[in-house]
Amino acid sequence: MGASREPRSREADRAAVRFPPPFVFILTTVAGLALHARALPLPIGLPEPVRNFGVWGSLLFGAGFIVSALILFHRTGQDPEPWKSTPEIIFSGPYRWTRNPIYLGMALLQASVGLWRSNGWILLLLPLALIGVYLLAIRHEEAYLESKFGKAYLDYKARVRRWI
Repeated sequence: MGASREPRSREADRAAVRFPPPFVFILTTVAGLALHARALPLPIGLPEPVRNFGVWGSLLFGAGFIVSALILFHRTGQDPEPWKSTPEIIFSGPYRWTRNPIYLGMALLQASVGLWRSNGWILLLLPLALIGVYLLAIRHEEAYLESKFGKAYLDYKARVRRWI
């Protein structure tokens, strides 16, 4: 006999995210700017046209992931804040390629700032930001979604990668 699921109370129907994930990207970007300016400059040795291509590419793709995900949240009546209840799983738009389009978009925006400022620290701190967002938000979100949606979410996780 399978385990039955008890309905979640309104208070419990949310991921246990306590820290706003955008701040992780902001903090690592600011730390990169400070390290570059105050401790040890770490310029990116790319020709300006190549760097500009990277700036605009990561900026456009990052903003595109974020905006398209936010539009889907709005259309489905959901709140993008990870500590709010999720009434349904979104499978369309950028969610066909990544389970975390907003976080991926934020990572691309951080990369864009690093390239724009020719600041290697910002790029080197990006993996730390991704680890921080995983520990502070994604693992809690995934546990919540698995608990709430069961097989539907597990099937989605099997089809779509966390990042890309």
